[in-house]
Amino acid sequence: MSSYRPLHEGWTVSGGDVSGVAAAVPGCVHTDLLAAGLIDDPYTDDNEKKLAWIGRTDWEYATTFRHVRGADRVDLVCDGLDTVATVILNGVELGRTANMHRGYRFDVRDAVRDGDNELRVRFQSAYTYAEAQRDRLGDRPNAYPEPFNFIRKTACNFGWDWGPTLVTAGIWQPIGLHTWATARLAEVRPQLTVDDGTGTAEVRVRLERDAPGPVTVAVSIAGRRVETTTEGDEAVVTVTVGDPELWWPLGYGDPRRYALDVTLTDAAGRRLDVWTRRVGFRTVRVDTTPDAEGSAFTVIVNDVPVFVRGVNWIPDDVFANRVTRDRLAARFRQAVDANVNYLRVWGGGRYESEDFYDLADSLGLMVGQDFLFACAAYPEEEPFASELAAEARENVVRLSSHPSLVMWTGNNENIWGHEDWDWKQDLDGRTWGAGFYFDLLPRIVAEADPSRFYWPGSPWSGREDRHPNDPAYGTTHIWDVWNTDDYLKYREYRPRFVAEFGYQAPPAYATLRRALSDDPLAHDSPGMQAHQKAADGDAKLRRGLDAHLPAPRDFDDWHYLTQLNQARALSLGIEHFRALRPHCMGAIMWQLNDCWPVTSWAAVDGDGRKKPLWYALRHSYAPRLLTVQPRDGVPVLVAVNDSGQPWTLSGTVSRRTLAGVVEAQVPIGVTVAPGSATTLPLPAEVATAGDPAGEFLIAEAGDDRAWWFFAEDRDIAWPPPTFNATVTEAADETHVTVTAHHLLRDVTLHPDRLHPAAEADRSGVTLLPGESVTFRVRGAQNLDAAALTARPVLRCVNDLH
Repeated sequence: MSSYRPLHEGWTVSGGDVSGVAAAVPGCVHTDLLAAGLIDDPYTDDNEKKLAWIGRTDWEYATTFRHVRGADRVDLVCDGLDTVATVILNGVELGRTANMHRGYRFDVRDAVRDGDNELRVRFQSAYTYAEAQRDRLGDRPNAYPEPFNFIRKTACNFGWDWGPTLVTAGIWQPIGLHTWATARLAEVRPQLTVDDGTGTAEVRVRLERDAPGPVTVAVSIAGRRVETTTEGDEAVVTVTVGDPELWWPLGYGDPRRYALDVTLTDAAGRRLDVWTRRVGFRTVRVDTTPDAEGSAFTVIVNDVPVFVRGVNWIPDDVFANRVTRDRLAARFRQAVDANVNYLRVWGGGRYESEDFYDLADSLGLMVGQDFLFACAAYPEEEPFASELAAEARENVVRLSSHPSLVMWTGNNENIWGHEDWDWKQDLDGRTWGAGFYFDLLPRIVAEADPSRFYWPGSPWSGREDRHPNDPAYGTTHIWDVWNTDDYLKYREYRPRFVAEFGYQAPPAYATLRRALSDDPLAHDSPGMQAHQKAADGDAKLRRGLDAHLPAPRDFDDWHYLTQLNQARALSLGIEHFRALRPHCMGAIMWQLNDCWPVTSWAAVDGDGRKKPLWYALRHSYAPRLLTVQPRDGVPVLVAVNDSGQPWTLSGTVSRRTLAGVVEAQVPIGVTVAPGSATTLPLPAEVATAGDPAGEFLIAEAGDDRAWWFFAEDRDIAWPPPTFNATVTEAADETHVTVTAHHLLRDVTLHPDRLHPAAEADRSGVTLLPGESVTFRVRGAQNLDAAALTARPVLRCVNDLH
C-alpha cells in the first residue's frame, strides 16, 4: 500500500535582510513575516505600498526531515509552489518550476538518504521572471501596468480594481513524500452520465509504474463493483447503476451523491493505491440554439432549464493559506441564504480547491470555472504553451468528479479585449491567447472531461465573425453601467445571459474602522483612497448618487447612500433580467466576496460582513419574485417563478400618495407556471401618476411586495422621519422595532457601528404609515438602546430631507 507523509514542520524562510524566520507550510512569505512581527498588516492603511519589496525579493524555504530508506519508490510531491522555484534535496537539484497552478512530482530515490535530509525550495521573484519573459517575447496589452500575463500565477496578486498589489511567494499547497511500489493511480477520470433512467460511471485510469506485471483496477459505487486487470498503463472500468438518485442544483431537488472507490491491487491481491470521491449522477448541457432574436444560452440540468441566479467568485483572501474550509463554508452559506444557485470562478484567481468544490457539491451550488486568463493578451510561445497544457489537463482531471461543475470557460474578457480595447495595433501580429481558447483548451476538455460544456470566453457570442459581447448571443458583460452610464441603462439590454455586471460601494463601517486609522473618516481621506482601487471610483460613486439620491451632508450620509445605491442598482438589473425569462436565462452579478477591506462591487466585504447589497440579492434572487417593470414607458407587474411548482397569487396593486392615501387600486390574480415569468398589464388609473413626485405603486400578494416610485428620491419631498422605536432583549438577540408615522423609505440598521460582531437580519425596508418592522440583531448583546434607534445607526432616506 502506498503511503504519504506530509512535510509541513520545521520550515524557515530567508530572503533580503530576513534570515531563518519560522515559516508555515502551506503558506506564503507575507503571512510568515506578519506572524514573526517583521511587517505590519498588509491590509491596513497604506501598508500594501510599503511592502512592495517582498514581491521583488528572492526567498528560500528550508527544512530538515528524517527518513529511513527502503526498496520502494519515493517521490517528493509538491502540490503547489508559488511560483518560480528550484527544488533542492541534500544539495541535489530535483527540478525547477514556473507554474503556481499545477503540481510537480520528483523521484527522489537517488537523493534521499537515511537519517536527516535537507530540503530547500528557492523562489525567484515573480517580477524578475515575468519581466524577463516580457522582454524576451515582446510586451502584450494588459488592463493594468503589471506583468501578470507573463507568469502562470494568480493574476490578481499583482493588483486589480478591487485588490491590493501583494505579490506572494511560498509553498502554498501541501508538500510531502509519497512512497509506493509496483504501480500507482496517476490519474482517475470518472465520467458519470444518465440515459433513460440508467446511470453509467465510466472510470478512466492512468497508471504510473515502477515494475511490470498485471495489476487490477476495481471500481465500486452504489453497491456495485466491477474490476479489470491490465499489464499496461491505462484501464477503463464501467459500472452501471439502475435508476440512480440524481444530483440536483439548489432549489430543484436534493444534491444526491454516491461514494466512488477506485482500488489498485497487484497479482497477489495486495492493495497498491486507492482513490475515493463523492460523485453525483446528473446530466448538464447548455442550449445555444439560434432563434429569431439571436441565440439562447440556457443551462439545462437533468432536462430542466435552470435560470442561473449567480455571483462571481474571486479568491477570498490574497493569502490562500487563510482560506480554510470553515471560511468557505461561511461564505457559501451567505450565498445560499441570498438565494444564489451558481458561482462563477473568475479567471484572474485560481482553480478552486477540493474543499470549495466538495462544499458546492453538497449544497447543490452549480459552478462555472474559468481557465486562468484575465483582462490581458497572453503569449502562446514556450514555456507557456507546455505549462498551460499541463496545468489545464491536471485541473480538468482533478475537478471532473464534481457534479457541481457545469462548465469550463476559456478566459475572462480577453476575446472582448482583443476586439474592443485597442490591442490589435499594439500586438502587431504577436500571439495573444486565441490558440489556447479556440484550440488547446477545448481539445483538453473534450478528451479529459467530455461530459462538460466548454465556452471559449466570458463574454463570448458563439462565433468569431460576431462581436464577442453581443448581448443577443451567448454570454455578455455589462460594464458601461458603472463606468459611463447610470444603472437605469440595465433596462435597455435584452441579454441572453449576463455573466458580469456590478456596482460599487464601501464595506461595512466596522470593517473600515478596523482597517483604517483615518480620523476622521471621509470618502477622500488617505486610507479610504488607498482602499479604492477603481479608476475614478469616487467620481463614479458620486455620479450615481447625483442621479438618484439627495446629496450627502457628511461621511455618514455618504456611506449609507452609496451602499443603498449599490443595492438598488443590482436589484434593478437582476429583476429586469429575470423578468425577461425565458429570453434571458442567467444573471451573474459581480461579485459575491472580497479578498481584503476595500470599496468594491462585493456583496460581502473583506471581513465577511454583509453589505446592504446582500439583503437586496436575497430579495431579488428569491425563487418567486414579484417586480414592477417599465414596458414602453408604462409600469407592468411581472411574476417570476423559478420553482418547480405552480405559483398561484392573488392580491392588489394600488397607487398611493406619500401619506399612504389610496388613489386607485385593482385586484390581481394569476397562476404562474413552474420555470416561467408572467407579465400583468396594469390599467391606466393605477399605472399613471397624477403627481409623479408625490405618488407610488405598491403590489401586494401575500408576503410578496413590489414597489414603484414615479420619481427619483432626490426629487421627492419625503415626509420627515417620524417613528417610534423600541429595543428589547430576546435570548441571544436584540430586537429593534420601528413603527412608521409616515412612509419611511429604505429603513436600514447598522449595528456594527456599535459592536463589530453585531448583524441585523434585514436591510432596506420601506414602511407604509402605521406599519412596523422588527430588526433582529445577532452577534452582540447589551447594545446602547438610544444609539440603536438614532442616526447614524438607524437610517432611512427621509432623514436626508
